[in-house]
Amino acid sequence: MQLLQETNADWWEVEALYDLCFAPGREALSSYRLREGVAPVAKLCLLLRDDSGVAAAIRFWPVRIGGHDVLLLGPIAVHPTHQSEGLGGWLMRESLSRAAQLGWARVLLVGDEPYYRRFGFQRLDGVHMPPPTNPARILALALVPGGWDGVRGDVVKYDTPPAPPPHRRSCHGSDAT
Repeated sequence: MQLLQETNADWWEVEALYDLCFAPGREALSSYRLREGVAPVAKLCLLLRDDSGVAAAIRFWPVRIGGHDVLLLGPIAVHPTHQSEGLGGWLMRESLSRAAQLGWARVLLVGDEPYYRRFGFQRLDGVHMPPPTNPARILALALVPGGWDGVRGDVVKYDTPPAPPPHRRSCHGSDAT
């Protein structure tokens, strides 16, 4: 099994994995509205590949809350033939470590607390995803001490600055290797 950064050549294979693992209409969820027209964080878009193809994948997207940059984790998926092999955990640990190394302070996701608690995520009050998100599923992880201190408000789409740092370019841009 190889751990790789997603490239342009992987895009449709990863999308096919997400289609296989998630219900039809996944793109109608509020998280997808925050991703539309925004490049994912290339260096955190990872996949695990074996001889049969993409076994698991994870993506991250920048969003803002109260003027603060935040990573929105997701989607993450593991091919049904590879579930219960620890691949999702491998992607979570590796991508969160890389996010911290890149200088990100906080990560947000919408998911099941019993699963994501093992990675340090916990419920977060005072942060509001676009409806119809269940507030009990809004989970957060501080990558640095105090990473969520004073960060409250609505989660909004990221406005790309004129000259984004390299870690904010598209997963399928020219800097992806």
